[in-house]
Amino acid sequence: MQILLTSFVLLAGILVAPVHAADTPPNALLVLAKRDGILQIVDPSSLQVMARIPVGNDPHEVVASADGRTAYVSNYGSGAYHTLAVVDLIAQKALPAIDLGALRGPHGLTFVGGKAWFTAEAAKAIGSYDPATNRVDWILGTGQNRTHMIYVSPDMKWIATTNVSSGTLSLIEKTVITAGPGAPHEDWIETVIRVGNGSEGFDVSSDGKEIWVANAQDGTVSIVDVAGKQVTQTLAADVSGANRLKFTLDGKLALISTLRGPDVTVIDAATHKTVKRIAVGHGSAGIQMQPDGARAFVACSPDGYVAVIDLHSLEVVGRIEAGHDPDGLAWATRH
Repeated sequence: MQILLTSFVLLAGILVAPVHAADTPPNALLVLAKRDGILQIVDPSSLQVMARIPVGNDPHEVVASADGRTAYVSNYGSGAYHTLAVVDLIAQKALPAIDLGALRGPHGLTFVGGKAWFTAEAAKAIGSYDPATNRVDWILGTGQNRTHMIYVSPDMKWIATTNVSSGTLSLIEKTVITAGPGAPHEDWIETVIRVGNGSEGFDVSSDGKEIWVANAQDGTVSIVDVAGKQVTQTLAADVSGANRLKFTLDGKLALISTLRGPDVTVIDAATHKTVKRIAVGHGSAGIQMQPDGARAFVACSPDGYVAVIDLHSLEVVGRIEAGHDPDGLAWATRH
């Protein structure tokens, strides 16, 4: 698709050049600009923005469908809003939003098993939306405060979510009830694990055995054993204000962003030692790994750009101008 605005606009005596939008590349980086209320489609080869699509009020997180053709965006507003914005990535246009009703404050997102899974912070709940039926088909309350980010295992048998104000991690497992009325039937069992104050960004190790949780208020990282459902170690990582934690795809390093400092902290996953602090700007938020493991993209919200980090040299090698307050990032690979 090639769109050309053939008319020129004269504003305050300044001639504004035509605006172009190029086709969405087969592999695209998706970048949210919160204050602008837009989703940006970026060509990761040129680091240029190909298109900008309005996605409503206070967009915080974004995820792409498995086929790379649709994006889902959470309209957060600290509980003021209750919609998921939907974008056709091929046509580069907004589709009708998904009204979540009483599930207010949607934030964390993932796409697994053909469904968009989300947190609803103000409702203290998580849920899933099925595009095939166009409805929210599952809801589970966590009973925790500020249920924020979410992970769903590939087999959809267990879910993890952080609860910022409770300082906890919820580990939720599907099980079969074999006794009582209606047995046997499937149910979900939640284990609430105390981690640290301000538990927000987290990631699951590549082998699925550990969950690393960054605790923003404490500046620590809690390592949770999934099988044992308990914290096995707390790292004094000095990451006060930690926003996101992501493992590199080879599982060797963990990158932690913070909105209270200029650096992205890099921790060796085997030794649990900090190996580097990478200067990226005045603060950072969303982190996205490139699928080939070569680069990481980090949203530098106060500075209005996305820093590009070479994961071999652990150096900043580029930046993407990304509007006002960039945050949520995702990768879309078209199939």
